[in-house]
Amino acid sequence: MQSQSPSPHSEPLQLQWQAGFAALGSAFYTQLRPTPLPSPYWVGHSESVAQLLGLPEQWQHAPDALTAFSGSTLLAGSEPLASVYSGHQFGVWAGQLGDGRAILLGETADGQEIQLKGAGRTPYSRMGDGRAVLRSSIREFLCSEAMHALGIPTSRALCITGSPAPVYREEAETAAVVTRIAPSFIRFGHFEHFSANGMEAELRQLADYVIDRYYPGCRTETRFGSNPYAALLHEVSERTARLMAQWQAVGFCHGVMNTDNMSILGLTVDYGPFQFLDAFVPGHICNHSDTQGRYAYNRQPNIAYWNLFCLAQALMPLIQDQELALAALEPYKTAFPTAFMHEMRRKLGLTAAREGDAELIDGLLQLLARNAVDYTIFWRRLSHAVGNGLFEPVRDLFADRAAWDAWLLSYSELLALEDKALAAKTMLNTNPKFVLRNHLGEQAIQAAKLGDYSVLATLQRVLESPFEEHPDHEALADFPPDWASSISISCSS
Repeated sequence: MQSQSPSPHSEPLQLQWQAGFAALGSAFYTQLRPTPLPSPYWVGHSESVAQLLGLPEQWQHAPDALTAFSGSTLLAGSEPLASVYSGHQFGVWAGQLGDGRAILLGETADGQEIQLKGAGRTPYSRMGDGRAVLRSSIREFLCSEAMHALGIPTSRALCITGSPAPVYREEAETAAVVTRIAPSFIRFGHFEHFSANGMEAELRQLADYVIDRYYPGCRTETRFGSNPYAALLHEVSERTARLMAQWQAVGFCHGVMNTDNMSILGLTVDYGPFQFLDAFVPGHICNHSDTQGRYAYNRQPNIAYWNLFCLAQALMPLIQDQELALAALEPYKTAFPTAFMHEMRRKLGLTAAREGDAELIDGLLQLLARNAVDYTIFWRRLSHAVGNGLFEPVRDLFADRAAWDAWLLSYSELLALEDKALAAKTMLNTNPKFVLRNHLGEQAIQAAKLGDYSVLATLQRVLESPFEEHPDHEALADFPPDWASSISISCSS
């Protein structure tokens, strides 16, 4: 999708803004304009996000659309800013961080923050150039929309604009800006920043803002001695637990679960070196920079709890009771396994909790791991097998056929208690046929580098409805090629 001339009768884009995060004041951000992206062109866009924002049809042809979403011009009423936060990175306190390459254009009247990622240097860039490259922008754009289609809480992505401007990472690449949206981009790290710097008034102001905007029930919650800040910690813990259960169930690895990448709303944010599992390897590390394996797939639930503990520490000046804070955190330990079991039962087509469920699910995961079975293909084949009774294609995925046969026998006993047609339907609507595997993203990236955005557009359309069959695109649901294992994704972008 190359740059297109605006239609002669098009009008400038108009969005209704509200103060939102900006109302907190200058201690929370720096106001600045994006740095223009030279010679911008369109790479991709999401119509569903455009509709969410209330943009008109053919909005991308508006005379200011391309320039506004590449940082050259401002939409009317926009007052852009970069926010400050701190955080723990790879388990180590990193001090002040902040929006080093993301600039918030503002919050719409409908409650969506719009942010340009890759929009140039800010006071928080820490010697960086503030830019994003085409490669990482395509990955974030595609995965934001893919996760949304999977029903997993996430930031969204409106569009990508590209530029021939060089950006230097491991090698010279070209610049891009991805426009992403979310109800809020506030992170655990925002609270850590003000707490660590002894700015209790600002910490309270931030917590009150988050409670009043997003968690108003915390004002009337009585389980924690009518302490709204403990109630906030509890609500964030439960949302985070549910998010982790969804990540684990679909086989998603985030790769950089630093506290500054954790959403206070329980959203998936900051797509960097993420990956959907190919073979089910519980200890898989998707981030080349994660030399210690801190953020391996099977460690994500525990890391989320560790991050929540950091949030609890940050909120202590407001909670003022260690036992109360620990009580607010404690439900995570049951909320995650409960949510995970719920997700796994749905994947298996089991409608109710029964004795033997946990043993059946644990046995299956161990079996998948021992045989390094392709995770997505296994679940999709199993979904079809429950519907048509043909389990041989599933059996073919296992080297240890006897172990599979034994597990299937146990599963069949529980499945006999279900309506099989309903179970199969539930499974087909739960286990996607298509996920954004690394090699698919890489194919879209390589084509885009040559100016061909059709591969990106096709992949995007399929990922927007991942539970449908899409018979014309079977290759996108196939096993990864051998070269896929050599793809190296790091924190650099």
